[in-house]
Amino acid sequence: MTERPDDQAHYPGRAPIDAYGNGGFRFAEMSHRGSILLLPSGIYGWPISSIEQLEPASFARVFAEAATIEFLLLGCGMEMRRPGPSVREAFQRHQIGLELMTTGAAARTYNVLLAEDRAVAAALIAVDDPSARR
Repeated sequence: MTERPDDQAHYPGRAPIDAYGNGGFRFAEMSHRGSILLLPSGIYGWPISSIEQLEPASFARVFAEAATIEFLLLGCGMEMRRPGPSVREAFQRHQIGLELMTTGAAARTYNVLLAEDRAVAAALIAVDDPSARR
């Protein structure tokens, strides 16, 4: 998955997150360095490294699948932070709930909701925390 640029990397399925930290994620016996979007259509590389970079266009893939997503878990990195008002307004317009949490909490919550077959998506900003789950 990491051979293509971040915004083109794609795993065509849904899979739980097996590990996170050291700047990336492991899932489906693969690893990816950088942030990821977990959508009903698959897992995508996401060229975002901080909450400050977020704008409505950062979620174009999410909004394209709005009919199949009830809410999105936004893993904000090591600390929970709110994206700007334009991002929150875009989620309201597309009728997708937006839940903010740290990346670790978002990954764990995503796994539980995925196992329950919920209409969930996640946007996870990669963290370099050495104490993160590996």
